Amino acid sequence: MNRPVIKSSAFMRTARKFIKRTPDVADDIEEALDALTRDAFAPVLRTHKLQGRLSDRWACSAGYDLRIVFKFVEHEGAEAILLVTIGTHDDVY
Repeated sequence: MNRPVIKSSAFMRTARKFIKRTPDVADDIEEALDALTRDAFAPVLRTHKLQGRLSDRWACSAGYDLRIVFKFVEHEGAEAILLVTIGTHDDVY
């Protein structure tokens, strides 16, 4: 199911900083976002529901230790994906 992806300003800021520090992950991020748009639960993404203080969010992998945190939201009458943040496992959890 194709869902539109909305990039929050916080996600954009964090992604720019992360790519500036580690430019070799830019392609991994792009591939993960493409897969997320096509199917948020594609096996390659290893999408999982978060718990605790992040229980309203989901996360997927964009590389070995790179995670994208997102929420399913209503946007223009349809379900969309709001990208919240990106970073290493330790950064985002």
